[in-house]
Parts: sequence; structure tokens; C-alpha cells
Amino acid sequence: MLMTGVDGYAQLIAVLVVFVVVLAITAVVTKYIARYQKSQSVGSNIEVLETAQITAGKYIQLVRLGDTYVAIAVCKDTVTMLCQIPKEQIRKGDMSGNQGMRFKELLDSVLHRETSLQKPEGEQTDGFDQ
Repeated sequence: MLMTGVDGYAQLIAVLVVFVVVLAITAVVTKYIARYQKSQSVGSNIEVLETAQITAGKYIQLVRLGDTYVAIAVCKDTVTMLCQIPKEQIRKGDMSGNQGMRFKELLDSVLHRETSLQKPEGEQTDGFDQ
């Protein structure tokens, strides 16, 4: 009977090791594919600089087309040009193509939000205190 318990633990450990290996392979392949796709668009005249979600499935995007900057509305079935924006009005933030948060930053913000929600009623929280 003792051997079956040890066998069960060995199987559990083996499954966990396989799971971790599959996760690691997935992360490496995802980074490789992202790097490959980014290199395919380098040197092109079209670049999405920023995206803001308005509602589910509807976005406003700031796009560079050559030397022209335009705002477009992207919906499920349509793309509509809203206006041209002079180059001088474009704020030069982080336009390095890294548009989203890194996973660690996202996780930290979610964990921080959860801990700030659990504070006693007397304390004020604005979601930015550390």
C-alpha cells in the first residue's frame, strides 16, 4: 500500500514538471513569433502608434501613414478616418511599439488594486498609493 502512495506522488511531480516545461516552451515560442512579426513590419510606412478602446469591439487608433498622422475609428465591420492630426500635436511618449503593459506590471497593478480594495473604510484609496 505504501508503494501506491509513493507512485501517486511521483506521477504528480512528473505531471507538474511536464506542465512547467510546456509553459516554458510556449513562452519562448510566443516571444520568437512576436519578434518575427515585429521584424516583418520594420521599415514600413504604416504604424499603429496608440489604441484606445471606446466600447466592446470599438477602438480609436492613432496611425502614422508615411509622414501623415490620422485618427481612425475601428469597429467590427468598418474602419472610418476621423481626422488628420498635425505632426506637432503628437505627444512623443513611449512609441517604441510596446503598446501594452508587461505581464509583471499588469499583475502588480491587479494585486495592488485588490489590496487597496481590502483596506478599512476609514482609509481613502485612489488606486495609486503605495
